[in-house]
Amino acid sequence: MVAAGIGLLLLATTASATIYTFVDERGVVHMTNVPTDSRYQAGSRFNLRSSKKTAPRGSIEAYIREAAARYNVDPLLVRAVIKVESDFDHRAVSKKGAIGLMQLMPETARDLRINNPFDPRANIMGGTRYLGKMLSLFDGDLSLGLAAYNAGPTRVAMANNTVPRFPETISYIKKVMHHYQRYQDGSSTSNRWLKKISF
Repeated sequence: MVAAGIGLLLLATTASATIYTFVDERGVVHMTNVPTDSRYQAGSRFNLRSSKKTAPRGSIEAYIREAAARYNVDPLLVRAVIKVESDFDHRAVSKKGAIGLMQLMPETARDLRINNPFDPRANIMGGTRYLGKMLSLFDGDLSLGLAAYNAGPTRVAMANNTVPRFPETISYIKKVMHHYQRYQDGSSTSNRWLKKISF
């Protein structure tokens, strides 16, 4: 889940509110924590029942390259984050309400001025921008940047600029780094982005 690192998100996380979601016949996404319609669903990540087909993998790769070049983030790292966040499902919604390929929280999407976080290009551009911002905030340290992407920069700062001791965040970093290394092993791309991971 991408955390916005702001007070509202921390309050929402503390409250552990369940997010219920459905897509109506016009393709409009509805979200609430108090469902009033039998079409709302809760629980783990699921595929939205929309009429849109799955985004072509080639298009996703092109968007990754575009976003990575614009925000100076290794495209292999972006790909690894997408793999862990949504397994390349642009319709994915988490039980906490994170949306799309890079699992942007609604608050984060609004801050990034993303009108439709289910749109693959918009989601990747916004998510990569946010990831680049987190990496820059923590001087390019991958472990801290990924921790901030997952748990929010406020929590990293509160942990004295170390990885917060949350099992979910520690596991998240390990998963992303596993896929990142795997993608690097199969690519001729320079390893100039790879920095030491510390816990």
